Amino acid sequence: MVIKHSSTHFIEIENNLSQLTERLKQIREENEFNEADLNIFKTQLTKIAEELDEPPNIKIEYDSGSFIDKISILVSAVIANIHVNATWKPNGMTVAGGNGPGSATNQLTRPMGIFVDDDDQTIVIADCANDRIIQWKIGDTNGQVVAGGNGYGNGLDQVELPKHVLIDKETNSLIILGSGFGRIFRWSRRSGTRQGEILFDKAQGSGLAMDDQRYVYVSYFDEVRRYQLGKKTMDGTLVAGGNGEGSGLNQFKTSLYIFVDRQQAVYISDDQNHRVMKWNKGAKEGVVVAGGQGSGNSLTQLSSPRGLFVDHLGTLYVVEAGNNRVTRWPQGAKQGTIVVGEDAQLSEPEGLFFDRQGNFYVVDCGNHRVQRFSI
Repeated sequence: MVIKHSSTHFIEIENNLSQLTERLKQIREENEFNEADLNIFKTQLTKIAEELDEPPNIKIEYDSGSFIDKISILVSAVIANIHVNATWKPNGMTVAGGNGPGSATNQLTRPMGIFVDDDDQTIVIADCANDRIIQWKIGDTNGQVVAGGNGYGNGLDQVELPKHVLIDKETNSLIILGSGFGRIFRWSRRSGTRQGEILFDKAQGSGLAMDDQRYVYVSYFDEVRRYQLGKKTMDGTLVAGGNGEGSGLNQFKTSLYIFVDRQQAVYISDDQNHRVMKWNKGAKEGVVVAGGQGSGNSLTQLSSPRGLFVDHLGTLYVVEAGNNRVTRWPQGAKQGTIVVGEDAQLSEPEGLFFDRQGNFYVVDCGNHRVQRFSI
């Protein structure tokens, strides 16, 4: 298994290099080289070189607590390998919900965050208005409640208005951000788990992410902080913002979704400024990588950005709740391209996740469902 995952890692690097070569050939044929293109190629080649120097993190975990000894081989998450000009099937497939709002196990109500586990083919959804986390096996017609589902409240068996959910593979647990009482939970994925453990209380966060080193990032209205799992203090490390709400490059205004790449750069959905900001590790201000031209539906604009994803080439994918679409922004691009959403398929979309094959999942909040778009 270790050999298989390692070889997959190097195949992905080879594919990235091949894509970069094809893009270089295309620009040469069009005779449109400029300094910005050269800087982009330099950055992407540097990333590929770093990946060659850093093979995938592999950890072997031994569990003798059960009747049969169990050995797990944990490999760090593989980010989807997507061609810069990739296309997806125009019509999405409903893989969770889609039966109107409700609390039955085949329904969702105002879902928000999502996480896809490629290893066991499951989709984990923050079913916000039902105060629960529900898990859907791909292909099933009904989901299974795996956290909460006991109404709104502050008990350890309750998850109040969950906005985001992550899977921590190392501990086989869920990390959940509840917005009602500002709690962040850890909830074991073991069968029979009835309640969660509070990691951080009174966090009052709005966005949640975790990096390869298992640091947890929480966004607030005007800042993002990084926390170490196991430490219950809420001081954290400021990694973005912290200068009050505003539209300056060292500010943002209402961040609902964040994404952290392998270099620990933080991408922020700056909702009320209708832009996506990138804060490199240690930076004192961010750079606008999408939007920033006011709210609108032109290709240079965003409207209420939500879920984010960034691939190995630095290409950014953005869910726009205000435009009911998903747009793609290659590194250094001044405008995006519409990936899906031109034919009224989505209503108030929220979360976004890509699997290892490059298929992506959109939380179609207004339609109370999750849609998968196949590459």
